[in-house]
Amino acid sequence: MHSRQYGPDLTPPWKKQQPAPEVTAERDLVVEEAATGFCGAVVRCEKTAEGFTVTLEDRFGKLRVFPLVPHGFLLEGRTVTLVRPAGPAPSRAPGRTASGSVAVPGARARVARESRIYVEGRHDAELVERVWGDDLRIEGVVVEYLEGVDDLPAIVADFAPGPGRRLGVLVDHLLPGTKEHRIAAQVTGDAVLVVGHPYIDIWQAVKPASVGIPGWPAVPRGEEWKEGVCRRLGWPVNTPAAWKRILSTVDSYKDLEPELLGKVEELIDFVTIPE
Repeated sequence: MHSRQYGPDLTPPWKKQQPAPEVTAERDLVVEEAATGFCGAVVRCEKTAEGFTVTLEDRFGKLRVFPLVPHGFLLEGRTVTLVRPAGPAPSRAPGRTASGSVAVPGARARVARESRIYVEGRHDAELVERVWGDDLRIEGVVVEYLEGVDDLPAIVADFAPGPGRRLGVLVDHLLPGTKEHRIAAQVTGDAVLVVGHPYIDIWQAVKPASVGIPGWPAVPRGEEWKEGVCRRLGWPVNTPAAWKRILSTVDSYKDLEPELLGKVEELIDFVTIPE
């Protein structure tokens, strides 16, 4: 009596998806994303929390980010699997950090200062780390997030700022007449500097062109802003996933609006300049 042994895959050979040739996602390679039909030149490949992605730029300058998945792209009409280049392609000038500062090869992180920088939320902290992280480690500056500024006076009092112990605070939507502006006025002093940007949320401080959108959409009052942005951009209403998508497009200070750049640099100077 003979027994037949079958492998785990019983799919008939004619129904199996054939392997697609692998093509290196070299800069300026023009491909079409298979699912959406978006056609553009490769701008960059990078690793994100959800895996490796490729950013494409179409002939109108629009940028879109796609996952590097098998059979995900078309090259001259043929289905291919894009793979990232063997070596990382530098996205900024050699010897420069993401913030544009001169890099210090082999420099060790400095022991943390007593001075600190506070930002409103987790997304703010992650964006500051992505662009200024190298500089902050060399300077020994720790960035923490507050989850809003309503309790800022109590937080500042608990921090007990003074000589050699300065506190810098970055606030969203810091405009005259706003609640944030009134709170900032209560705590500002010789050892406390509160600065802000005009944007409703830190998302808006990322240039739309870097994200691959024509602009940040207007969301009516009363609607949760981040969810409203996702709806109007046609993204799933999943703000953590949306933020990962936005953050993955930031390579350097060039991807951020000047109104944010100047304020962060001001805070770093404030907490690092000797008394």
